[in-house]
Amino acid sequence: MADDIRRRILDGEFTPGDRLPSEHSLTADYQVARSTVRSALTALSRRGLLESRPSIGWFVRSADQVQGFDRMRSFSQWAADRGTEFGGRFVHRSRGEVTVREARLLRLRYGEQVLRNTRIRMLGERPVMLERSTWAPWVTPIIESLDEDASSTTAALAEAGIDVVHGNHRIEAVAASSEDARLLGVPRSSPLLMVRRETFAKDGRPVEFGEDRYVPGVIVFEMRASS
Repeated sequence: MADDIRRRILDGEFTPGDRLPSEHSLTADYQVARSTVRSALTALSRRGLLESRPSIGWFVRSADQVQGFDRMRSFSQWAADRGTEFGGRFVHRSRGEVTVREARLLRLRYGEQVLRNTRIRMLGERPVMLERSTWAPWVTPIIESLDEDASSTTAALAEAGIDVVHGNHRIEAVAASSEDARLLGVPRSSPLLMVRRETFAKDGRPVEFGEDRYVPGVIVFEMRASS
């Protein structure tokens, strides 16, 4: 049942913003138990295709809420594609000596300096993600020159002639730390979706590695596999 509803959404029978038939109607249409309908709708909600509005019903989410592994984009690119107002604010920027892990990931020598930053990312006025980044020395002057409320580091790099491609990503669920909770306005230990990423220039030089922590309900990652 879930696969069939997903097909109907992808085929355009149900479009973003549409309300699905009631659970009672779906029970009759598919000739299954009410619990089966709810399980299917909940599964599609976890995949980012549906959202439940209490006392109203189930609605099709915007397709752009889902980001596929085959086309990883920066936060600003993803938000712009959705047509959503977005922004950012640096809350911390400092230089320091490279650690062993940073040296390995950014291909640096011990003793070199790197720039580290923490930034709050916004959709409208709502803080939805914390972005912690470590930048390679060759792009550090560009990032340091940005205003505190710069909306996109990716755009700033592109203006400087650096076309960033997105490489390795690792995704897992984590509990919000005390700092996460304070900056995002959520309770400590709340579940967050963490994306660890490494980005490179088109010539293969490492640009940045970082860690993004999203509040629930903001973005869904989908992987398509074929046998």
